[in-house]
Amino acid sequence: MCGRFNLRTTASELAEFFDTILDPQLELSLTPRFNITPSQPVLVIRNHADHADHAETVSLDWGLVPTWAKNAAAGKRMTPLINARGETVSDKPSFRSAFRHRRCLMPASGFYEWQKTTGTTKQPWHIHRPDDALMAFAAIWEQRQDDDGSVIESCAIITTEANSLMAPIHHRMPVVLEPSDFAAWLDPHISSHERLEPIHRLLRPCPDHALVAEPIDTRINRPANEGPDCLRPANSTTSGGDGLLFD
Repeated sequence: MCGRFNLRTTASELAEFFDTILDPQLELSLTPRFNITPSQPVLVIRNHADHADHAETVSLDWGLVPTWAKNAAAGKRMTPLINARGETVSDKPSFRSAFRHRRCLMPASGFYEWQKTTGTTKQPWHIHRPDDALMAFAAIWEQRQDDDGSVIESCAIITTEANSLMAPIHHRMPVVLEPSDFAAWLDPHISSHERLEPIHRLLRPCPDHALVAEPIDTRINRPANEGPDCLRPANSTTSGGDGLLFD
């Protein structure tokens, strides 16, 4: 799974990487985030509603609310749909329509996973590009209108089986797409069962050399913690972490 990540880029780097233009208001609000958790707003890149050939960057809730939820509040009371398995995303009722029609990219600088060790403790790891460059998770988004007329837009990250780097840490990982795959992934015209086959082939583990994994301090365990100290190396000589168990 992928239940925590960070985004530490500048607006100009993000715009260049995804070949998109940021809304000025969104650009002003873009600050480094070191501990992004489910239910928080996250940035995604998707096709513009009025210009299918242009990408737009928007803020959505992380935790997909299905269209069949009785209302948004009921959807949020469900187990958060923060991840969708790549092997079943096209079949599951919660995800299949979004996979066909509402695919998006979720920018990240790195993500976290917890490795089971001895007893009840878990070791947190930070997984990122070797050069700390931006990456893009494959994601889907959904829109539903509540009874009061309010509209909620939400999203989920697509995961796949772990590559050899991740396997000792966790058996799942997010699908990381390359820039050469962005156009096809976002293309709203690729929606029929026959045309989706190339899209399905993108839902695979990235190469082992594309990422590095570093053990970090348990400060990241507490969702309320933020800032650069969340990336503090394990066994740092500075003050210790929070010692919480992450499930």
